[in-house]
Amino acid sequence: MTATVPLQVVEDVTGPDLEAAERAAREFLAALGIMVDREGTRETPARMARGYAELLTARPFRMTTFPNDEGYDELVLARDIPVRSVCQHHMLPFVGKAHVGYLPGTRILGLSKLARVVEHFACRPQVQERLTKQTADWLAEQLQPRGVGVVVEAEHTCMTLRGVQATGSRTVTSTMLGALRDDAASRHEFLALTGVQR
Repeated sequence: MTATVPLQVVEDVTGPDLEAAERAAREFLAALGIMVDREGTRETPARMARGYAELLTARPFRMTTFPNDEGYDELVLARDIPVRSVCQHHMLPFVGKAHVGYLPGTRILGLSKLARVVEHFACRPQVQERLTKQTADWLAEQLQPRGVGVVVEAEHTCMTLRGVQATGSRTVTSTMLGALRDDAASRHEFLALTGVQR
């Protein structure tokens, strides 16, 4: 028997007002001394509005779970899930990949949903630490597995393109819950399979 669980929104998220965002983008660019009345930049405020709306709006989905009829008790891991989000401090993008795994309990998860959960929490102004923890906590609460592990590796343009300009640097965050936190062998297996242990 398949069960679907609606993704519970953690924060109040309203839909974008693209007209207001375009007006604000036009004023913002003008305040920075950028002319937006030329052929090459006339549509830039609208493109900015649509671009940020896309970055900050998650697609709805339902989390599909299935009975673990075979009693599968080994690690399930989705590696290299694309991550794109926006730093809440500078509103500049950070991009990278997430590795999400769990040790099943009585139910298993439709594999595409691991990526959809990451996308859901990434589509808002974020910090990488919170994104990592929200993903793990939500899976633990909804799936009730024996353990959950999430590792996110990302390059933050607020750090590589401005300020310290640390080009090529990446930030790695992790959250381990249950057996993946408490059992050293399970934790080592998870980290080894993600490829982050070098």
